[in-house]
Amino acid sequence: MQAGASLIRAAGDDDFTAIVALNAAEVRHTSPMDEDRARHLASLSAYLRVATLDGRVVAFLLAMRAGADYRNDNFAWFAARYPDFLYVDRIVVDASVQGHRLGSALYGDLFAFARERGIPRITCEFNVVPPNEPSRLFHARHGFVEAGRQWLGDGHKQVSMQVAELA
Repeated sequence: MQAGASLIRAAGDDDFTAIVALNAAEVRHTSPMDEDRARHLASLSAYLRVATLDGRVVAFLLAMRAGADYRNDNFAWFAARYPDFLYVDRIVVDASVQGHRLGSALYGDLFAFARERGIPRITCEFNVVPPNEPSRLFHARHGFVEAGRQWLGDGHKQVSMQVAELA
């Protein structure tokens, strides 16, 4: 998919440094990830694509399919409720290019990927305690609805469990 000088493509070995740096800049909304962790998650993923702008990696989306050997409380929550789904583990867009609709372009690509494979739904979560209002608005625009909530870790973080059905 190409839009102007932006391009969405499969992540390659040379992209992990940029992916880790992007993740680190938004770690308050994701979770820590060094290069070894990024490569491990990539090995479990069904989808890992980057968005580039003028040749520079400025966004990425990492998703796991139901049945992946992924130990994560949120993934497990969806696995207990849905037989087939793609779980968005993380989507990060560089703050310097927010507003260029790269997150929406990545989601459009992910939705097409899921439809091509007969995957009936996309799942994700975002923080409600502490609140992540931009993520709430973004996901509502893309057809996600709340399927539940859960508290994580030591009870200082609550997430909204979101589902977009691909009818």
